[in-house]
Amino acid sequence: METTDQERSGSLNDIRICDKCKHIRVKTLLPKLRKLAPDTEIKVACKSYCGPCSRYAFIFVNGRYVTAPTEDEALEKASKYVKPSC
Repeated sequence: METTDQERSGSLNDIRICDKCKHIRVKTLLPKLRKLAPDTEIKVACKSYCGPCSRYAFIFVNGRYVTAPTEDEALEKASKYVKPSC
């Protein structure tokens, strides 16, 4: 069986947020994501998802773009896709 880069790094989750998104505050969202997935390196950078990013808060979680009107709603939706740490 083939191992992915994610498995080699020890992280079960791939979580990314955009630092340019007008609907989230990195300063408040990052600690909430770290609490949700403590063993995950959360990547913060532009995701080139500018259309939806200009209208909604979004979080990229394990291959899915999760959008919602607010940061907290996006976090709640994203939590369904976060793999629990062992």
